[in-house]
Amino acid sequence: MESEDILIELKELSANDEITKEELMTILKKYASIISVYDLMMATAYMRKDGEYIQAQYREKYLEIYIKYFIMRMKEVLENESYNKDITIDKERYDNSFYLLERTFENERISNSKDDKFPLIYVITSVYTTFILEEPIHPVGSEFPGNLKVENRNGQFLCPVKDNQKDNVNAICHLCLAEQTPDI
Repeated sequence: MESEDILIELKELSANDEITKEELMTILKKYASIISVYDLMMATAYMRKDGEYIQAQYREKYLEIYIKYFIMRMKEVLENESYNKDITIDKERYDNSFYLLERTFENERISNSKDDKFPLIYVITSVYTTFILEEPIHPVGSEFPGNLKVENRNGQFLCPVKDNQKDNVNAICHLCLAEQTPDI
């Protein structure tokens, strides 16, 4: 089983008229199980290196949030049994996600190695957060320059920078269920 095989299995699941969270979690857990501690350490090191270019005042918050909600989600995926297994996911959003997921495998590599699991971690985290947890990919409280944050206002997730990515075809923001914060 190769990391990129997840794309095939997710696409095959799309043939169903409806997709339950349980069906999706079966695939996510299967692929999360091939991610080793070493893979997580490499992804964390990459994110720390990438974080060097973030303004100092945001860097530590960025690293804390991304490592907790991105890297450490693999353990959560493997252990989560508390989701409502019979609920169906947003099929249209799911079907429209494949282009982004495929691009993630092309664009999010941290090495040329076939064993690079960073794109797999990225895909699992994005799909899990969006379709199982039904939360924004950037967690509530994530800060952006200008003291802007992802918010939950009366059950609606709002992101202050979502519109900034609308022309970026590779942005995972297109998968995210948060809406643009209206007053920004």
